[in-house]
Amino acid sequence: MYIQALYPFFASAGAYYAFKESDGVGKTVVILLFLGSMLTWTIMIEKGLSLFRARNASEKFMQLFRKTESPFGNYRNAINDNSPLGHVYKTGIERLFDFYGVTGEEMNTFNTTGRYPCRHLTASQLEALRTILEREVSDQILILEEKIGLLATAVSVSPFFGLFGTVWGVMIAFCGVAAKGRADISALAPGVSGALLTTVVGLLVAIPSLIGYNLLAITIRKITVYMDNFVEEFIAKVKLEQLNQNLSEE
Repeated sequence: MYIQALYPFFASAGAYYAFKESDGVGKTVVILLFLGSMLTWTIMIEKGLSLFRARNASEKFMQLFRKTESPFGNYRNAINDNSPLGHVYKTGIERLFDFYGVTGEEMNTFNTTGRYPCRHLTASQLEALRTILEREVSDQILILEEKIGLLATAVSVSPFFGLFGTVWGVMIAFCGVAAKGRADISALAPGVSGALLTTVVGLLVAIPSLIGYNLLAITIRKITVYMDNFVEEFIAKVKLEQLNQNLSEE
């Protein structure tokens, strides 16, 4: 029990001893990896919170959009909506207003009364509307993936930094043994311990970064699917409204 209680102290002392016995290259690698760990944790926390909010807001907006028959039904709710789906929706609505020839004053009137226009669109206009929506989806994906590349770089580079520090440290340790002319554990252990420290630190950076990267990538993929589905449903509602207008005119 006494040894188990003191185990964290010995573990920390061992890490400190290994760092102290490292040469300048090994210490530099450890410090760089420590700074990289701070950067990756900052990115993971920041992006995790923002993506969590974006996913929840997008899910709520999608549910509200599916409850309305007209593509304009969520216009009043979307004005202050900053979710990815909200931005895609506002882009599509603004282009629809352009196609319908609606002015800014009329938009405010429609927003107050809840009555929106419905005019005939050509096939070219519908295709242009789809293109604009898909372009906005691509823009939103770029925003969602911002700084994710840095996290992916940390995942792939950290183990190699650690491996470089280990190989360098082992090489220096054996050079020290050769210089002393004797091969015993007391001559070899300090250099090897310092060399192995870089691998440990590299893995401590890479493993959490890999887990965080995968979780963030899954969240981005979900939001992307929401936006792709939203584009199809938005176009479907516009076409259905066009069909209803044609039937009413007949």
